[in-house]
Amino acid sequence: NWKLEMLGAHMSIGGGVHRAIERARSIECSAMQIFVKNNMQWFARPFTRDEIKSFRDHPQREELGAVFAHANYLINLAATNPQFHANSIRALSEELERADQLGLPFLVLHPGAHLGAGEEAGLEKVVGSIDQIFARVPKVKTRIALETTAGQGSCLGHSFDHLAYIISQVGESERLCVCLDTAHVFAAGHDLTNEKGTQKMFRDFDCTIGLQHLVALHLNDSKTARGSRVDRHEHIGHGRIGLEAFRFIMRDRRFRKIPKVLETPKGKELLEDVENLKTLRALSEA
Repeated sequence: NWKLEMLGAHMSIGGGVHRAIERARSIECSAMQIFVKNNMQWFARPFTRDEIKSFRDHPQREELGAVFAHANYLINLAATNPQFHANSIRALSEELERADQLGLPFLVLHPGAHLGAGEEAGLEKVVGSIDQIFARVPKVKTRIALETTAGQGSCLGHSFDHLAYIISQVGESERLCVCLDTAHVFAAGHDLTNEKGTQKMFRDFDCTIGLQHLVALHLNDSKTARGSRVDRHEHIGHGRIGLEAFRFIMRDRRFRKIPKVLETPKGKELLEDVENLKTLRALSEA
């Protein structure tokens, strides 16, 4: 049953959040990820009641097995500049509230960049920031899903230890979960070019973080080499990862109920998404 496969892509909210549902269903997605506002701006006017209603009560909403959000790219919980840090705290608090208004279970977040302060100081700052945010939005049910990163520049989260540390140190750790990006873990050094390496990566993830914390998978091939620490997404099977890892993920029963979403380049017609979804569906059967 396609609805149970939990497979889809990141969708634009241009023209209103409810339009993302229509875009996703137009190419038969059973899962989708969205931004809850313009992803390159700090703040946005609050949703109107109509906007919330047209999303939550959309006739096609039930056709999507999973819908979740991604936080905007400006947010850096490890920021060293006080104004930037304050903006990040406020922006993430507001985005959690927006995601909660739309009834979304979690909001995917890149943990942050230490900007030269060092990994240890950076991780401490992230933990303190998350505690501050959770205190600001005590009633929000939407969780923060920390994303594995490629480790570009001074970005935190390229090591499973980083995410495990944040989860263990945050006061309300039950409000945290994890999203794994295939392109990012590959660029961070894990070998996903074959099934054995992919199995090992998930074993490491389970030992360090725990698979019970995994709530979403970003399925992206990588334009850059393994261990490059450079984050560039490529179409499924057209990058340095190849098809084996995706075949393993599409067939492993443990990931059946976990939404799997593409973040690969695409045009307005979504033809690239259609092609990538077709490839992934074929891998689950072949």
